[in-house]
Amino acid sequence: MATPALGNRLAAEAFGTFWLVFGGCGSAVLAAAVPGLGIGFVGVSLAFGLTVLTMAYSIGHISGCHLNPAVTVGLWAGGRFPARDIPGYVAAQLVGAIVAAALLALIASGKAGFDVVSSGLAANGYGDHSPEHYSLQSGLIIEFVLTLGFLVVILGSTDSRAPAGFAPIAIGLSLTLIHLIAIPVTNTSVNPARSTGPALFVGGWALAQLWAFWVAPLAGAIGGGVIYRLMAGNPPKPDISGEPI
Repeated sequence: MATPALGNRLAAEAFGTFWLVFGGCGSAVLAAAVPGLGIGFVGVSLAFGLTVLTMAYSIGHISGCHLNPAVTVGLWAGGRFPARDIPGYVAAQLVGAIVAAALLALIASGKAGFDVVSSGLAANGYGDHSPEHYSLQSGLIIEFVLTLGFLVVILGSTDSRAPAGFAPIAIGLSLTLIHLIAIPVTNTSVNPARSTGPALFVGGWALAQLWAFWVAPLAGAIGGGVIYRLMAGNPPKPDISGEPI
């Protein structure tokens, strides 16, 4: 199957990342704490997993469904994605995340008393802005380790030797697990675009701490890509930019 044109792939990445941020962060902002009806952090974890699972089946065959700068960089480190396309993918992912955060802020502001800054808009943080007040060190470690593991799952489940057709399920469930572990620590990033969208609207502390949610996920993703290549023992594919994950 021919790889779709770059413009088609970038449009798919922008929409898919929009879906991830709007669905995942939206569940946290709009539905997590509704009295008597709130889905809680378990529901938010499931929402993030479902966004990736549904988009992987919907746009995986167009763009590979990265939805995440760390995934894009990790796939490059794993030998599955060309360096030349990284800037375009990351830009598209950021656009999708920012549009989603803007729309979410607009919807949430329709509730009396809602304030974007004080709500946090599901932004990621550490220290006083960690849900359970975990330190910067704890935040960096967990974001690094979980992103590394996420890339191993992605690379392994999309390996040509893996059972066909099940990769989106494995990846979606993996992201759910990651959120179940990390929401209390950092509100879970493992995705610099997901962190950037809300941070731009919250400003202040969210922007000041945003660096951590670029550095740790990107480092973890590179580590995951390298580790999988060492474990798999097969030569890397030059380009799966349009292959489903």
